Amino acid sequence: MENKQHAEKVVQIIKEYKSRPNKDLTIAMDFLKEDFEKTKDSLLKLTNHLDKVENSYNLLLKEYQSRNQSI
Repeated sequence: MENKQHAEKVVQIIKEYKSRPNKDLTIAMDFLKEDFEKTKDSLLKLTNHLDKVENSYNLLLKEYQSRNQSI
C-alpha cells in the first residue's frame, strides 16, 4: 500500500514538475531510476527465459519431425 501511495505522489510530482521544489524532483527521479532498473532486470530475465523456451521447443520440434519423416 505504501508503495502505491509513493507512486501516486511521484505521478503528482511529474504532473506539477515546474512548480515543485528540487527535493520533490529528487524523490521522483530516485523512484523512476529504481523502477527503471527493476523493469530492465525483469526484461532481461524474461528475454533469457524466452530464449530457453524457444530453444527447447525447436529441439523437440526437430526430433518430432525427424521421427515422422521416417514413417
